[in-house]
Amino acid sequence: MPRPEGVHESVRIGSGVVIHPGTIVGPGCEIQDNAVLGKPAKLARHSTASRAPSAALEVAAGAVICASAIVFAGARIGEGAIVGDQAYVRERATIGERSVIGRGSAVDNDVVVGARVRVQTNVYLTAYSVVEDDVFVGPCAVTSNDDTMSRHGPEYRLRGALLRRACRVGAGAVLVPGVEVGEEAFVAAGAVVTRDVPPRAVVMGVPARVVREVGDEDLLERWR
Repeated sequence: MPRPEGVHESVRIGSGVVIHPGTIVGPGCEIQDNAVLGKPAKLARHSTASRAPSAALEVAAGAVICASAIVFAGARIGEGAIVGDQAYVRERATIGERSVIGRGSAVDNDVVVGARVRVQTNVYLTAYSVVEDDVFVGPCAVTSNDDTMSRHGPEYRLRGALLRRACRVGAGAVLVPGVEVGEEAFVAAGAVVTRDVPPRAVVMGVPARVVREVGDEDLLERWR
């Protein structure tokens, strides 16, 4: 079977893979069984996402799209990144180089994920969130972007989470719309973050409160 146009000849393609027209896949990539690349977005009538036609999906050199993952048209997957089994990456989302999106995690439309980010299993990154370089997001963490839960007019602006460089978000944490987690901050497992977290702060509880500061021995440069 001829290789789709735009897919480098060195790409390894598994069984049952669907690659939609216009998708660009760079050298050395691996597309595992039953993955879908370049899926066009299908929006509900009330969706606030852009209805403009999405650009082509671009998968940079050395990236891996694992089994049964779905990556939409208009997304960008950086060099050496991994999109895990059954993960879901929406249109205009960007995954930086060497980042990992864990099994079953969802990266919504217009999300920016930086380089070397670790998103664990079953995480939800809501639309318009920004995740800077070297962030860790624990399993089952959830972000949200709509204070009204869909009861708003067209003027309302959705606000995703802002996760600053090298912050860490624990398993099962919940981040309400628009919160910022500061650089090198630490959000404990199960915390509900209802207000901004200062840089290097350790927060825990429901709602999350500052309990101490991240020590120098735990800063990222000690663990590279």
